[in-house]
Amino acid sequence: MAKGRNKQAASREVIIENRKARHDYEILSTLEVGMKLLGSEVKSIRDGKASLGEGYVRVEDGTRRIAATKRPDGRTVRSAPRVAEPGLWLHGVNIAEYPPAGPAGSAAQHKPTRVRQLLAHKRELVKLVRDVDAKGVTVVPLKMYFKNGKAKLLIGVARGRTKGDKRQAIAKRETKREMDRALSRRA
Repeated sequence: MAKGRNKQAASREVIIENRKARHDYEILSTLEVGMKLLGSEVKSIRDGKASLGEGYVRVEDGTRRIAATKRPDGRTVRSAPRVAEPGLWLHGVNIAEYPPAGPAGSAAQHKPTRVRQLLAHKRELVKLVRDVDAKGVTVVPLKMYFKNGKAKLLIGVARGRTKGDKRQAIAKRETKREMDRALSRRA
């Protein structure tokens, strides 16, 4: 009896998709990563209150970055080098506040668009850094879902499509649909 209940729970798992990413980018490879979230964020995702549309993933390899700023008088001032913590960071994803956690802005609530750390094995991270070093390649979030009670994010190494590429993809998809319809009518 418990097995049947688990199958029902698995079929009701929340999936938040970034469908526009598959239109705007050619996905070269995918990787499933974990996410470091707060409790109110997890509950909000379970309610389906998240948006991946504006999100992107930054791959930090732990190298030193020197920030240079220009002053109004024209001089460039360099600040002390900061070492970026190695890992994957999710930017721009909006996870709505969870109302039962308290009023907006309280300590129990989270900031909707805060930067979140993604969890991956070191060998996967090294491979991802190598892939992203190629020109014109980026990492985009594709799906957010729960697996065995843990929040997971499917990210994709992607290359941007041009307008012509997008039109070709649409035309190919349409012809495939027409062929499938024709075959289903024959059978």
